[in-house]
Amino acid sequence: MELFYYAVFGGLAAVVAALELSKTNKDRINTSTAFNSFKNNYLLVYSLMMAGDWLQGPYVYYLYTTYGFGKGEIGQLFIAGFGSSMLFGTIVGSLADKQGRKRACVTYCITYILSCITKHSPQYKVLMLGRILGGIATSLLFSAFESWLVAEHFKRGFDQQWLSLTFSKAIFLGNGLIAIISGLFGNLLVDTFSLGPVSPFDAAACFLAIGMAIILSSWSENYGDASENKDLLTQFKGAAVTIASDEKIALLGAIQSLFEGSMYTFVFLWTPALSPNDEDIPHGFIFATFMLASMLGSSIASRLLSRNSPKVESYMQIVFIISSASLLLPILTSFLVAPSKVKGGGISFSGCLQLLGFSTFEACVGIFWPSIMKMRSQYVPEEARSTIMNFFRIPLNMFVCIVLYNVDAFPITVMFGMCSIFLFVASILQRRLSAIADKPSEYYVCSS
Repeated sequence: MELFYYAVFGGLAAVVAALELSKTNKDRINTSTAFNSFKNNYLLVYSLMMAGDWLQGPYVYYLYTTYGFGKGEIGQLFIAGFGSSMLFGTIVGSLADKQGRKRACVTYCITYILSCITKHSPQYKVLMLGRILGGIATSLLFSAFESWLVAEHFKRGFDQQWLSLTFSKAIFLGNGLIAIISGLFGNLLVDTFSLGPVSPFDAAACFLAIGMAIILSSWSENYGDASENKDLLTQFKGAAVTIASDEKIALLGAIQSLFEGSMYTFVFLWTPALSPNDEDIPHGFIFATFMLASMLGSSIASRLLSRNSPKVESYMQIVFIISSASLLLPILTSFLVAPSKVKGGGISFSGCLQLLGFSTFEACVGIFWPSIMKMRSQYVPEEARSTIMNFFRIPLNMFVCIVLYNVDAFPITVMFGMCSIFLFVASILQRRLSAIADKPSEYYVCSS
């Protein structure tokens, strides 16, 4: 079966290379030298930030097991991370609109570096503190950087269409190429150089420190609503009123929560799905394959976003339907393929089919990120961008916490079925968003 892994990886790599090399002028956006310099600076910083994040991911669970913690205790640590992102992260992320997005990005670096440092301690309370800090950092990563980029892009007078170019390149690099390189680099540190499971966290801290130095030296500050008479509670109320009064923003938030909730659930489910009988599967290589599939998706998104037709609101309906179908595969194979009862060994035939389906889902993830960023830049008002984006993450984090708490309570097929239903609902909401996309916005932000 090793040949199967290489065939899938090689096939995806060939398609990605062909797509990138075959781009015509119609697929490219003509930009200015000033914009290219601005874009490259942001891509460098974003790539360093994502390297700091990706280096940690594959080794968090493993590190906790080396400290002697069981599945229940590790589950509590993970729940603390998502809970922290929902509670403290929302508050800290929302402060970016008032206190400055550059400052929030620097706060992300400092918070995540401190989280990395806590990994050196085997003490449960210290590790719990690290998860809380990591949850705050995650909220900042997915709100402050995008908010800074959008505000700075328009402040410098660049064309709105050029923004989609930065989005698609950021996902291609940060969520694709950097993820693959980070996985290989982490494997080099832990296995080849035998530096231990903490070494990827130390490397992550170094990359974050380099990125922070670039931010401090080359980024200018920008704000959302910087009025002094608005406290945090008023800011939250204003964001809530904005979401409630504009159907497009509310739909966008629901779509994002449904898709990302399914995506984070998938992260926990793909390993037991591919190895139900403790089959020996190459986790690192499969992870790299998924990231390559994500690169394929972002490359497709880059082409779609560079053209005026089809609109992002239209093609995302199809993407959600495909992603919903791809997560139905574990359920279908459980009925159509006789389950193997042999412990260990290589990946089964049903596992091979599911791997293809999961790779398709990851390609949809690659299309989703730059596309949702483009829609947020169109619909979410600038004065409360970070606050509203963190509001969107509250139901997401609640959902993931519930899933983690009940991960052993339901069969894996039920969990995948739930995700598939969520993605199908997202396609219905996307259809509604597409129907009202051209209507003028009705939002207003409370100014009292």
